[in-house]
Amino acid sequence: MSQPRIFPLGDAALVCEAPPPATLACQRRVWAAAEAARDWPHVLEVVPGMNNLTLVFDPLEADRDALVSHLQAAWNAAGDTPAIGREVEIPVQYGGEFGPDLQVVANHTGLSAREVVQRHSDGEYVVFFLGFQPGFAYMGGLDEALHTPRRASPRLEVPAGSVGIGGEQTGIYPATSPGGWQLIGRTATPLFDPARRPPTLLQPGDRVRFTIAGIHA
Repeated sequence: MSQPRIFPLGDAALVCEAPPPATLACQRRVWAAAEAARDWPHVLEVVPGMNNLTLVFDPLEADRDALVSHLQAAWNAAGDTPAIGREVEIPVQYGGEFGPDLQVVANHTGLSAREVVQRHSDGEYVVFFLGFQPGFAYMGGLDEALHTPRRASPRLEVPAGSVGIGGEQTGIYPATSPGGWQLIGRTATPLFDPARRPPTLLQPGDRVRFTIAGIHA
């Protein structure tokens, strides 16, 4: 595993960034280092990202050089950490009004629309991190045959529950918002509920399987 680059982000944060590509092994190191850092003195916030980890600290109390050393040691100690998280099944209505870009993905990949659906639902995905909006899970594990670039012009309104493909990843929009991913389906499963504890259905490390609730022309 390549060594990460650790650098300051302003006066009150450090970023630990591993070189690409994004892999599950690398992401497990991010999670392990994040878990260790939560107990360090004067660390105010720990933010795992894709191939990176950001620590926000109290600049008046913390020793930044010591934090750099601790972060490097935590990364090296992580090793091959075991899988974490739950397995979550999410039913999806594919195509039609629910997935207006299903045929776009089919045309790009050279597969039929049904082959796209089958390959997408056959995969097991791992939540790498949450971002963009509350509950939006960036997931690794998309079949390489389904990799499709984002739309050239993002939509102004993507319905909540939309399942999309953006480059090498798949994801679900928890709430209605603008977005540029290729929409192949939609789920009725709520991804974010402020009354729930935790409010987000998916957490980093969870394994996700999409099940076919319907295929529409």
